[in-house]
Amino acid sequence: MRDMQHYLRRLRTAQVDSSAPYRVTLTRRTPLVSLDEQGAASGTLRVNLAWSMRSTDFGQRSRGLKDVLRDPGSLFRPEIVHAQGPAVVNIDLDLACMYELADGSKGVVQPLGDFFGDINQPPYVELSGDDRFGGSSGETLYINLDKKDEIKRLLIFVYIYDGTPAFDRTQGKLTLYPNSGPRVEIDLDERAPQARSCAVVLIENIKGELLVRREVKYVYGFQSELDRLYGWGLQWARGYKSKI
Repeated sequence: MRDMQHYLRRLRTAQVDSSAPYRVTLTRRTPLVSLDEQGAASGTLRVNLAWSMRSTDFGQRSRGLKDVLRDPGSLFRPEIVHAQGPAVVNIDLDLACMYELADGSKGVVQPLGDFFGDINQPPYVELSGDDRFGGSSGETLYINLDKKDEIKRLLIFVYIYDGTPAFDRTQGKLTLYPNSGPRVEIDLDERAPQARSCAVVLIENIKGELLVRREVKYVYGFQSELDRLYGWGLQWARGYKSKI
């Protein structure tokens, strides 16, 4: 435990963005922030997933370095951007959370199977609903940090329930809004064209201190593969969403 705390302390380099004083951005180089140090370890933590389709992917891919060297004039010609949308790709991103409480109980909060949780009683995590169309409001988890002593760890992840595996075609952002202090942002901007799930952030209670660590680890499977990756030990079965 002491070695783990030392390791986490070394990682804790994320600072409040001076150009946006109410934001902390977690990256590969600055992956960790303490909610306690930010004065944000109480009240309700709102975790929002929002995404949109990238509008210039095809153009960016079609005009590589070799193309520019072969035809320098292409830099000054408008790029043809192919239409994107439901006719080309259908993506349903879901926000979810595996939880482990201090008493050893474990489970998942997710739209699949209608496991929406409860903010006022275990697991103290609740999902607002299921956005199947990538609306501007996205999907939101609520976490009761007043019960932080009863929470051991929370793995917040995103998965593609239906449609084409296309994390590389979406511009996703996970934002944590504490009751006080700066918001915490994690961009899902890495290319993983065949992945169906992504572990985004891990919230751990280390001796009473809530640490938020950026993960952004893509896997080609679903919840069970993330479970194995993080050693959760849940039993999984195939599930379906209720029809709209």
